[in-house]
Amino acid sequence: MAASKGKASRPVEQTFEETRYLKHLIERRIPICVKLADNDSVTGTVEYYDQRFIRITRKEGPNLFIFKHDIKYLYEVA
Repeated sequence: MAASKGKASRPVEQTFEETRYLKHLIERRIPICVKLADNDSVTGTVEYYDQRFIRITRKEGPNLFIFKHDIKYLYEVA
């Protein structure tokens, strides 16, 4: 009882929301733009992902494997 008094619980480290969102993008083939750490941008659809990288399929240009640590953010494009 004493341990729970006055101490806030620790936040969850893994929510699995990233996995759910990537599955959503793959299943619906939603076009995205990926902004990279070096400020380059890549547009395409996510075809595959794992712990370390995502694979982007592009209409113009080769498909790319992008390491997650090189991604600033990504967003859906209309």
